[in-house]
Amino acid sequence: MKKAIWIFLLSVLTTPIFAQTAQTPVAINGALRVENGRIVNQNGVPPQLRGISFSWSLWQGRKYYNPAVLDWLVSDFKVSIVRASMGVEPAHGYLQEPVAQTRLEEGVADEAIKQGVYVLIDWHDHHSNQHLAGSKAFFTEMAKRYAGVPNVIYEIWNEPWGAISWDTVKNYAVQITTEIRKYDTNNIIIVGSPHWDQDVDVVAANPLTGFKNIAYSFHFYASDPNHQAKLRAKADLALKKGLPLMVTEWGVGESNGNGKFDLNLVNPWFQWMEDNKLSWANWNITDKNETTALLMPGASVKGGWTEGQLTPAGIYIREKLRALNK
Repeated sequence: MKKAIWIFLLSVLTTPIFAQTAQTPVAINGALRVENGRIVNQNGVPPQLRGISFSWSLWQGRKYYNPAVLDWLVSDFKVSIVRASMGVEPAHGYLQEPVAQTRLEEGVADEAIKQGVYVLIDWHDHHSNQHLAGSKAFFTEMAKRYAGVPNVIYEIWNEPWGAISWDTVKNYAVQITTEIRKYDTNNIIIVGSPHWDQDVDVVAANPLTGFKNIAYSFHFYASDPNHQAKLRAKADLALKKGLPLMVTEWGVGESNGNGKFDLNLVNPWFQWMEDNKLSWANWNITDKNETTALLMPGASVKGGWTEGQLTPAGIYIREKLRALNK
């Protein structure tokens, strides 16, 4: 039996009886699949998972990659999904330190399995087509480890660089999906969209074929001047054409991480996700001094954050998650 299945079974068998009966997100929704242009749960219903993205597994965000932080996100923020954003190109990323970075991803994924929430294993790269060998090696290892574990979702290319065409993204996606499917035949794979996960309308005209349980990422930053009605229209068109979407990253500010936190812009985006029952992960768990960071500088690396240790974005996202993820 594969190692990850042992992890999953061990977490169940060693959990007290009262906790086993708790309705965790995975207990409620089970293995996800794509059906009729939507991501659905074991009952054929869109689950609308809501949660938080860890920051790059580098720089200031790296220190929050530990079980205590994930446990706090589950118990206090009430997340149903987390995203582990493994840096690839920058110094100390996967290309330089593949073993260390893989262990960080596994640490988040294994704890998510233990806690009964979903986890996006994110190859956080803008130029994945240039790192095909590394990506194949990484996702082969992940697929072998987590095949058959319902918590795991593979996100194979975060935000293709703006000038990269859909043909290039699609070719890469076919190759990585083929590798994953050698070992994991069912778990959902999230494919990136051109222009930093925005041009989903282009993807909808020519999606991947020949694979099951494929969905596509859509990203936005709610206060960014370039991410307003025209961008929502792209996603609306893709949804109308039956393209299954997940908002694997969105922020309250602008795409550079800063900008103004403007509820007049954030709330319409938030309502749009709710209306379309789209699952999402908010960017991001870090104490960097920027608008989209959820933590104030110096916030504990073990969770347990008071409201005073949360930024305005952190307070807003926590309130939304606690109200909606019941």
